[in-house]
Amino acid sequence: MFDKEERHNRAGSRCYPGNTAFLVRNLSSCMNIIRRFLSVFLAALAFGFAARAADSAKPNVVFVLFDDLGWGQPQSYNAESALRTPNLDKLASQGMRFTDAHSAAAVCTPTRYGVLTGRYPSRIGQFGVLETWSPPIISPSRATVASILKQQGYDTACVGKWHLGLKWETEGKGAPPLGARIVDGPLQLGFDYFCGFTHARNIGTVIEQDRVIAEVKKEENQPLMLRKAVEWIEKRDSTKPFFLYLPLGTPHYPVAPSAEFIGKSGGVDVAGRELKGEANPGLYPDWLFQGDAMLGEIMRVLESRGLAENTLIIATSDNGAEHRSYAPLRESKRSIYEGGHRVPFVVRWPAKVKAGSTWNHPVCLNDLMATAAELSGAQIPPNAGEDSVSLLPALLGKSTAPTREGTIHQSAGGDLALRQGAWKLIFRKDGSRELYNLEADLGEKSEVLAANAEVATKLATLMQRYIDEGRSTPGAAQKNDSALSISGGLKGRKDRKKSPGAKAAPDDDN
Repeated sequence: MFDKEERHNRAGSRCYPGNTAFLVRNLSSCMNIIRRFLSVFLAALAFGFAARAADSAKPNVVFVLFDDLGWGQPQSYNAESALRTPNLDKLASQGMRFTDAHSAAAVCTPTRYGVLTGRYPSRIGQFGVLETWSPPIISPSRATVASILKQQGYDTACVGKWHLGLKWETEGKGAPPLGARIVDGPLQLGFDYFCGFTHARNIGTVIEQDRVIAEVKKEENQPLMLRKAVEWIEKRDSTKPFFLYLPLGTPHYPVAPSAEFIGKSGGVDVAGRELKGEANPGLYPDWLFQGDAMLGEIMRVLESRGLAENTLIIATSDNGAEHRSYAPLRESKRSIYEGGHRVPFVVRWPAKVKAGSTWNHPVCLNDLMATAAELSGAQIPPNAGEDSVSLLPALLGKSTAPTREGTIHQSAGGDLALRQGAWKLIFRKDGSRELYNLEADLGEKSEVLAANAEVATKLATLMQRYIDEGRSTPGAAQKNDSALSISGGLKGRKDRKKSPGAKAAPDDDN
């Protein structure tokens, strides 16, 4: 109807001051549009602030795993100990000390499997330890503590000893060379960042993210791991929660304290004074003292950044002490007896956990997954965390009842045991069984199966259910990846002095 110039003139005239009717009508319309826009914008902004506030309210989680720290080594557990762990003892005084905590196994690799998956390692047949070129034992499809927390908005890192197997781009022998690349490892299991080493025998080979970056002297490894962990914490956004898994190398062999710690602990290795070679009782107290100092530095950094109040920090051990037993516990690392798997376990969370408190019921390192899930608001998938129970009722003082129905233990030699209340029933690999009342006999000196057949039958029935259902927690039954059997009679073994594998060969790396 109009040519181009006419349409332009008519449109333009609407903006003239004289066109009052137009301005009144359209000003009202424009204001409504602006109001709607501001309403949506402010709602989105409020949602964003709320989301960030919710994230910042979630506690950080730091899990410090000593390597072979015995139950009787810290003075907070054994007042007569001649070893020194001042930071662990301080942590215990500032939080909750668990007197009946257990690693999932009596050696390294299977315990670490339990820590990250919340599942007993016996379900995959893992009783021994892995080597440098061993393939991974955790599938990328299995949920881990790291992957669950990552889904809840956490930054995640592992710094230290891995020992769960790695898939290398190219297989080899000996120490992996510089530049060697990993295609399946921590980064595939929910960790954003990894810096560490495969296991103690390759403590000098340092891996960062997915490749070997350096070869260092054994005494240089732990200071490097500490620097990496501190740097990672210092780079975190204070409004975003994080999970740091810090598996230390101390006091595992090789005993390799750095120069600044030699002669500084003032400790004495009473339990190991007769040991020779790499056990090195002369430097062992300083090596342990260095690991404790690493824990202390993490505590200091959290304090300096204002993060300590809302950080759940756990310090514990992967099994009992190497070749060192501490009364009243029987035996040490690798054993099915208490000295093999009962470990120090202390938790500090100033915002929630009462300082100087204790928990005397059995707990397991597997419980990290369920605890992390509950405090972060996550749901554990039905096929994950089959043997993990949340510690929050204990930590928050909401209950005094045991958190666990029962707890499974395993030795390096393939023995199993089930603990419930005061009773512990051992299922030997050879088919024999032993029963102990730990409330009356913590040192497991008196085997009482013959006089308590009903108790043994009850425990054996519960153990069989845990095996058949593929889990020890409520939920859908799951399939074990390895056949488990507790077949055997009810005859006790009174002549047994040491469990299989109670002492390792000198070159063993558990």
